[in-house]
Order: sequence, then structure tokens, then C-alpha cells
Amino acid sequence: MIRQMAEKKVIAVIGATGNQGSGLVRDILENPDPGFSVRAITSDASSDKAKALMSQGAEVVQANWNDKGSLVQAFKGAYGAFCVTNYYETFSPEGEMKQAKNMAEAAKEANVQHVIWSTLEDTRQWVPVEDDRMPTLMGNYKVPHFDGKGESDSFFKELGVPTTYLLTSFYFENLVTYKMGPQRTADGKLVFNLPLGQKKLASISTEDIGRSAHGIFKRGTEYIGSYVGVAGEHLTGEEMAAEMTKVVGETVAYKAVPFDMYRNFGLPFGDLANMFQFYHDFEENVCDVRRVEGTRALNPKLKSFKEWLTANKDRIIHNHAKETSADDVSFAVPLHFNLTH
Repeated sequence: MIRQMAEKKVIAVIGATGNQGSGLVRDILENPDPGFSVRAITSDASSDKAKALMSQGAEVVQANWNDKGSLVQAFKGAYGAFCVTNYYETFSPEGEMKQAKNMAEAAKEANVQHVIWSTLEDTRQWVPVEDDRMPTLMGNYKVPHFDGKGESDSFFKELGVPTTYLLTSFYFENLVTYKMGPQRTADGKLVFNLPLGQKKLASISTEDIGRSAHGIFKRGTEYIGSYVGVAGEHLTGEEMAAEMTKVVGETVAYKAVPFDMYRNFGLPFGDLANMFQFYHDFEENVCDVRRVEGTRALNPKLKSFKEWLTANKDRIIHNHAKETSADDVSFAVPLHFNLTH
């Protein structure tokens, strides 16, 4: 038994208690794999979430994404690494790029044999900074939380780090975490507001991102050097509202919020409005690279939107008049705006 454990390949998971990383950690722990063991890398090894992972059998290591040395130590002896950054911790593309560079350099120094870098498109390849189809933000970006990740791909490429570039999708969980789900209006009706027009949105459960990453590691070197997109569904706002209607048992009406109106709600709505416009204007590009059937081949447990809704139906409806926590983060459209255009 000890010999078998020693022969397992260690997968080091950045952000092991976060959205994407936790899905990968759980999938390895809950589905005992003779090939892999998991090293959960977290910024706070004393947190309850980190302790829970340790109790489940994960090796837990603390590191600072802004300190390359701590990442090198965290990666030492690992076969693979899952690397991800969180734009919403700093609202800084430059901050994300610094962290991504540290991860790439640390993986190189630690001789990691397979990195999965969780990335997104650099939207400026489709809409250059000088293009006025959508506003330029922060002086140099169209969709800051996409562009910083996409630009960071070059760090892994230039260093020759053996990398799979994982293109993620809109999280189903955003409907809960950022209160983007249906809102109950003053007259008691449920309205799902999204600046998406009638185009399809590639979306997925965060848990399934981690499971798909596990599937990529299981394929060995097959996807090194490639971009792999993942999605659980491609749905229009109307289709999402129809699924919600079935699951919650009352009508949810979809309203397509104009991009400019969404931008005018203030930060961070400008970034999100540009993101949805990118999804809208380049629907075919975005969805084609995020094939549902390809994702299911990597992750046979892939959840549909309906399956995810069924498990979360009591959490997706928001009534802002009753929400009082000053710490809540909401990317939902303010209810006082008239969206009956």
C-alpha cells in the first residue's frame, strides 16, 4: 500500500478552496485514482475549508500567488499543476498577469510536467483597443477579466512549460454567488435580466470545470500545447428562463438588458457588459471552442443547467428589498431600472 501511494503522481492545485480548484481536488479525493494524489495549495492553510480538505486526505500547502518562491516550494515534486487566478480579488488585470507569470516561472523551476492553465480569450484579438464597438476599459482592455488571463498564456508558452490551456465558461453559480439569477419585482413577478440579446451563452458548473481538468490529466500528454474549452450547456437567455420556470414552478420572464444600460450601472458592470457583448457578438467562436460533447468525454458526470438548477432552486431567486448584508456582492441589475424596453 505504501509503495502504491509513493508511485502516485502528485497534482498540485492552486486555489484548492476556490471555485475551480475545489472541484478538481474533490474529484480526485472522491474518486480514488491509482494514478494521482492531490496537493491542495491555498493562501490560508488554517481556514476551515483547508482543514476539511486535509481531513479528507489531501496534502495541504500554503502559498502566496504573489511570491514566486512559495509557489516553487509548493510545486516541488509535483507531476502536474492546476493554475488559476481570481480577477475579482483585486480587479486588476496587471495583478492577475503578475500572479500568472509567477505560476509559469515556478512550474518551470519545479520541473512540473503538465500544467493546466485556466484561461480565457484575450478579447482584443477580436476587438482591438482602438475599435469602438465596445468601450476600452482601464486604458488598455476590452474585457479586463478575460484579457489579463488571455495575455498571460504567453508566459507559459515562452518558458516552454508543458501546458494545456483550459478555456472556461460562464458559471452557473454566478446566478447565486453574484445574485444574477431571477429577481422578484414589486408586483411579485420573477424577471431574469441579462445583457445577452437572443444569443447562446456557454455556461457550466464550477464543479464540472474541476472534473474536466481531472479528465485532461488522465489523458496524459494528449492535450499539452492545446486549447480545450469546456461547457455544460449553450443556452439563450430565453432558454435559461424557461428551464428556471420548470424548476421553480412559477414563470420566470427573460429581459434582454441593453449593453449600454448595463454599463451605466457602474463598476464592475462595464467589464461584465463588455463580456456579454463579446459572448453575443462572437457567439459562434465562443461556443465552437467549448463543445458540450467534448466536455462530457472528459467528464461523464457533466451536469446540465436543469440538473444544476434542481439542486439549487432555493438559492437562485433574489429579492433585494429583503437583503441587508453590506458584505453581499451583487452583479444583478438594480430593480429600480425600467427594463420594459
